[in-house]
Amino acid sequence: MQRVTILGATGSIGQSTLDVISSNPDRYEVFALSANSDWEALASLCERFRPAVAVIAQPEYREQLAQRLKVSGVGSEVLSGAESLVTVAAMQEADTVVAAIVGAAGLLPTLAAARAGKRILLANKEALVMSGQLFIDSVKQHHATLLPVDSEHNAIFQCLPTAVQADAYMGALDQRCGMRRILLTASGGPFLGHSLADMQNVTPGQACRHPKWSMGRKISVDSATLMNKGLELIEACYLFGVSTDQVDVHIHPEAIIHSMVEYLDGSIIAQLGSPDMRTPIANALAWPERTDAGVSFLDLFSMGSLNFSAPDLARFPCLGLAASAFEEGGLKPTQLNAANEIAVEAFLQEQIGFMQIPDLVSEALQVETCGRGQDLESILEEDRRTRSWCRQWVTRVAGRVEAN
Repeated sequence: MQRVTILGATGSIGQSTLDVISSNPDRYEVFALSANSDWEALASLCERFRPAVAVIAQPEYREQLAQRLKVSGVGSEVLSGAESLVTVAAMQEADTVVAAIVGAAGLLPTLAAARAGKRILLANKEALVMSGQLFIDSVKQHHATLLPVDSEHNAIFQCLPTAVQADAYMGALDQRCGMRRILLTASGGPFLGHSLADMQNVTPGQACRHPKWSMGRKISVDSATLMNKGLELIEACYLFGVSTDQVDVHIHPEAIIHSMVEYLDGSIIAQLGSPDMRTPIANALAWPERTDAGVSFLDLFSMGSLNFSAPDLARFPCLGLAASAFEEGGLKPTQLNAANEIAVEAFLQEQIGFMQIPDLVSEALQVETCGRGQDLESILEEDRRTRSWCRQWVTRVAGRVEAN
C-alpha cells in the first residue's frame, strides 16, 4: 500500500491522480491533500478520500475548511500557509509526493520532498526550471526517486532502457544507453494555423481552449504560446542530462505520440496513448510495474494519419527564448519562468495582448541577473526581482494603452 501526498489536489493533475487512486484502492491510500484557495473543492475531496492532513495555502480560508470538515465528521488535521506545504511534503508518513502545484509556488515544497528522500511524481515543471541543478543534486544527495508526470517527459522515460529509467539524471544518456536525441512532441496549441496578424487579437478565452487537453488557465496559455514546450525543453535537459541541441521539438497536432527517443543505431522508440493525463500518472505511480489507469484505449485503425512539422519560431518565439535561457545558464531559466508567469497573469487579466507575452519575456531576459550561482537564496531573490521588474513593465504598457 503506497501512501500518497498530492500537492495541488484540486487542479487537473491532482484530480486525475485521484481518479487513478480510486481505480486502485488496494494499491494506494491518500495521506495528504493540498489546495491554494479553493477550500470548498478541497473539503469535498477530503470528505471523499479522508486524508490524514489537509493543507490550504491561503491562511484566510483555514477556518472555513476546518469548520466544514468538523461538521462532516472528517478527522483530517487542517494546516494553512505556504510553510505548511513544505511541512507536509516532507512528512515521513507518506511514501510518494505528487508535485502538481502550478508555477513557482511549487518550488519549496517539491524541494522539501526531494530532501526528505521521497518518491516524487513531478508535474510542476516550473520548480525544476527555476532550480535546475540544485533540485537534481538534492534528489541525488537524499536518494529520492524522481519520476516525470508531464506526458512528454513520462513518454521519454518510458522509451528509455529499464536499467537507466529511475536515475536518468545521473549521467549523459548518449554514453550510457546509446541515445542520440530526444524528439519532444507538441500539439501546437489552439493557434497552430493562425497567422501572426491573427494572433495579435487573441483573447484569454480563445487561448484557454486547447484542442486536445483539458488544463488550467496558466498552462493552457503556455501551450498557446509554446512557452510550455520551452519549459519542457529545459525540464528534459535537466531530467535526462542532455543539451538543447539533443532535443528537437516536433509539432504533432494529433497528440497521440507523446514523445520519442532516437538511438545511435537509427532506431526511434515512441510512446503512444490517448491524450489523457491518467496514463502518465498511472505509469509513475506504479513504476516499475503497470496498473489500470481507467483510460480509453487507442484504436489504431481509426486514427488515420499522424502529422509532424517544425515549430515556427517567428509566430511562437517563446520556444526560442526558453532554449536561449537554458543555454546561457545561471539564473536565466529562473528569470524566464518568473517573467512568463507575470506575463501570462497580465494577459489573463487583459492588461497586455497575447503577443506581448513574448515581448515581456524577451525584455526581461535582457536584464542582468543578481548572480550566476544556483543556490536557493539566489534563485528566490532572482524570482522576486524579475517579478517586480515585470510588474512595472506591465504597468507602463497598460498605461500607454489607456492613454491611447
